[in-house]
Amino acid sequence: MSAELRRVFDDLVRFETDLWNGVDARLKAAGAVPLGSLNVLQVVARTEACRVNEVADALSITIGGASQAVDRLVARELLARRPNPGDRRSSIVELTTAGTEALAAAETVFDAELARWFGEALTGSALRSFARTLSTLRAFAGGHRD
Repeated sequence: MSAELRRVFDDLVRFETDLWNGVDARLKAAGAVPLGSLNVLQVVARTEACRVNEVADALSITIGGASQAVDRLVARELLARRPNPGDRRSSIVELTTAGTEALAAAETVFDAELARWFGEALTGSALRSFARTLSTLRAFAGGHRD
């Protein structure tokens, strides 16, 4: 069993690396924001009154890493910070008009690339099963973080 689990680990980690690098390269070739920036923009877009800690939680990164990512996007004028009316110690992060446009352009490339990586390899039912399995594993791992 341990040899099989090691193989699964290797396959999963190597696939994630290949997937990330492939999608990121395609985004850059299209002149879109890189994948790390796209991830942040997507979290901000779907999170009402988004704070840096929501970005960190959604992307499974540190608050410091999330704050640096947000700062880079603020410097590029794709995000803006405004005071949080409910907590003076934090700020709300929002998409700017340029950020909304960059997100839309990148998501078109992103979706096409995901379809190429997954849609050509997995049928609808296999893809749904794979998604459920990954979701189950992430939920289980979330309960075992120290």
